This record gives sequence, C-alpha cells and structure tokens, in this order.
Amino acid sequence: MTDRIQIFDTTLRDGEQSPGASMNEHEKLQMALQLERLGVDVIEAGFPIASQQEFEGVKKIAEIIKVAQVAGLARAVPQDIERAATALEKCNHPVLHTFIATSDIHIEHKLRSTREKVLERAHEAVTLAKKLVGRVEFSAEDATRSDLDYLVTITEIAIAAGADVVNLPDTVGYTTPAEIRQMFEYVISKAKDAGKVIFSSHNHNDLGLAAANALAAVLGGARQIECTVNGIGERAGNTSLEEIVMAMRTRHDVYPFKTGIVTTEIFKSSKMLSNLTGLNIAYSKPIVGRNAFAHESGIHQHGMIANQKTYEIMTPESVGRPRSELVLGKHSGKAGLAKRCEELGYRLTEEEVKGLYQRFIELADRKKEVFEDDLRVLVVAMQDKSFEVYKLAHVRVSGTDPAMALVKLKKGKEDFVETATGDGPVDAACLAVERIMGVSGKLNDFSIRAATPGKDALGEAHVGVIFDGRLFTGTGASTDIIEAAVQAYVNAANKFAALKKS
Repeated sequence: MTDRIQIFDTTLRDGEQSPGASMNEHEKLQMALQLERLGVDVIEAGFPIASQQEFEGVKKIAEIIKVAQVAGLARAVPQDIERAATALEKCNHPVLHTFIATSDIHIEHKLRSTREKVLERAHEAVTLAKKLVGRVEFSAEDATRSDLDYLVTITEIAIAAGADVVNLPDTVGYTTPAEIRQMFEYVISKAKDAGKVIFSSHNHNDLGLAAANALAAVLGGARQIECTVNGIGERAGNTSLEEIVMAMRTRHDVYPFKTGIVTTEIFKSSKMLSNLTGLNIAYSKPIVGRNAFAHESGIHQHGMIANQKTYEIMTPESVGRPRSELVLGKHSGKAGLAKRCEELGYRLTEEEVKGLYQRFIELADRKKEVFEDDLRVLVVAMQDKSFEVYKLAHVRVSGTDPAMALVKLKKGKEDFVETATGDGPVDAACLAVERIMGVSGKLNDFSIRAATPGKDALGEAHVGVIFDGRLFTGTGASTDIIEAAVQAYVNAANKFAALKKS
C-alpha cells in the first residue's frame, strides 16, 4: 500500500512573510479558495496574534474553507494560543499550530531561557492548545540545529500533552538530505509513542536544498511536508509545493508515496499567486517557470518531434499548463469570459463579470488578442476594489528633464485635475496624484512586467509606497506602462486613505 503524504501549505503565512509578498484580506481569501481546489490537506492561514488584520484574515479563511484543514500559528504563549483558537472557532477542521525553539543558540540568545524551561513551556502550550482545539501541531523551531536527544525528550512531552503532529523544521535552511533523514529516523525510533502522531518536515531553501531535504525527511519517516506555492517564503524561500509533489509523482520508483494534490491545478495556483503578489516566477523555475517546457536547441527540438519523452519527464498538461492558450477578442461574450475566468481559478459574481467585461473590451480595443495572462492581470486589478476612493481617469506626460504630468482622478462623480513636474514621467505623475489626494509617500519598491509577449502587451505594475512610516502595496495594469505605474500608485494611496478614514 502506498503511503499518503499530507501537504501542509503555508503560502498564506510563511510565504506571505517574503518581502513584497503581502496580500490584503480579499487576496488571501481568493488564494485560500484556490489552495482548496489544489487539494492541499492543511492551509496555514496566518498568525492571528500579529495584528487585528491578520486575525480577521485567519477568521474569514477558517469560515469559508469547507474541506481542507485551516491552521493558525501561535507561539508557546497563552495569549497567542487563545487568540488563534478564537480565530478558528467557526472552522470545520481547525488546527492550532504552536511552536518554541529547541536549539541551544535560540534558547540562549533569542529566548534567554534554559532547556528545562523550554520543556515546561512546550508542555503547557500543547496542553492549553488541546483544550481549545481538537487538532494540535507542535513545532520544535530550529530542530535541525538541536541536540537529537533533547529533540526526543521534547517530542515525547508534546505527544504526552496531546499533540497530533510533531514538526521538526529546518528553520534556517542549514541541513542536508542525509542529516535530516537521520534526524527523523532517530527521533521516530527513540521517542515514546512516536507511532501515535504524524511527523512533519518544514524546510527553508537557503542552500537550495529545501525540496531535497523534504523528500529525504519523508524517507526518514515524515508523513507531512510543509511547503508553499512557487517556494515563496522568508529569505530564500520554503520547500516548493510543485517540486516535491511532481518529484514524488514522476519518480514514484524512488519515492513511493501519494498526495491529495490535484496536479492540474498547480499552474493556475502558481500564476494566481504571482499575479496577486507581483513576485515574478523565474523563467527557469522547475514545473511552473516559462522555460520549464520550452525547447530551443536543435537537438532537443528534433528529439521532441520524434518523441516528447526524449526531453520531457512530465507533460505540461499534467500540471495544468496548456500547450496553446485560448485567445480572446472583442467579440467574445460575457458568458465565455466568465467561463474562462473560472477555468483560470477565479469565481466571479455577476456584478464582477460586468465590471471585468468593460475592462476586457477596453483592452481588446487596444490590442488584437487578449491572452490568459492578460485576463489574470485584469481580474486581480478589478477585484482589488475594497480600497478604491480615487480612480485614475487620465494621465498625460511630456518631456524628460524635467518631466511634466497632467493627471485626472475621479472620486464618485467628481473630477480632480492637477499638474506636476518631476525627475521622470512616473515621478511627475505620482506627485500630481499626491497633490489631488493630499498625501505624501515615498516609493519603496517599483516593478513592471509584460503579462504577455508582443509590442501591445499588457503591462503589470507593482509598487510599494511608504505613507506615515507604513508600507502599502498597489497594483495597476495597462498597455501604457506609465498609466499602469500611476494606477498602482493610486491603488496604494487609496489603501492609505481608507486606513486613515477607518
């Protein structure tokens, strides 16, 4: 019988801690629903004690997710645990995930504590968590740099207190495949009642070994892998969900395990996350990168023509990548547009379809063909309306040194027009926006990319702007890159304005 590996997805918690990867509540809900369609076993929705916004995000995800388990993270601190339990109250399948560091370097320098006190806190944390939530995961932070016999002791304490899952994470991406396999084998063989719990592996990619380490941990006895879509996460990222799932599927002879992942949803999930966060997928990224199934050399192309298995160890279709995209045009109707959006993972209301259709027609008038990636960008830009106070109606720029911009914003039925000069066209236009809105920000991050090939490609802009010492992100899309950049700036400024009003 093939062993089942549970997939614990932490895209919305650890993944969101990637610089520039923060998502608002609506975006997190949208991604959570896609993760459920992807078939993950557990969705780690966030860290409820971190902020009111984080608490509300976990609470709403816990309410809308029906099949997958939803986890809330908590330090081994009573207030954290109680807050997480409250956020999970209306969840069908809640998981309370509590953790404490176990390596001597963390115990001494971060916790300023002792091994004995950490054992006490672990026992108290798991005991309290188990009273409040039916399923509890305990994590020994920095396990791979911890003393193995100490790991055995704290594992036994967590199991005795009621833990259902014990996670031994490689928090800093330090270990190697041989070492992590040995760690799991040692702890599982030595810890009393180890057979009563699921052991989990959470790996970071600082040395580029996260996927290899996760697979080695499974060979060592772990039966849950903690990972993220596209491998996003702190520093160099986490174990990439798509890589470990397809490694087990493609090399089933070496890794005779199965998961509940619907692999044809992998590419949709990857693209949705990239569009929501603005984090580009590297062209050479395994499974989901643009070049993952591209063949340029003559030798490779000849082999592919003869038999695609010569140079492809899996098919694009197996991960939901179409060999050819559906191209939409201005004669496409609302029903077809709504159906295509649903196929891409977006469930839209009738009102949202109407709004999207208007934007779609405007884009189709500007360019002959609208591709899937164009559509993804339009949906993300259209759905980020919860903060819309001002809307960009028109922008015109001239000159370069200095540049001059004229900007018209709409607020309800009112029009506001301002001009400004700046170091470049985007700078000048953003200064005009600030004059209209009465705000002053500092551009912290700016990126723009073409959603599709061609001179008439839809440009997707992402900005990070600091207002009053706090970072706000914005997204914009247009065939005109300056217009896209200004839309993104207005989007970020709207979020700041909405927060000031609340």
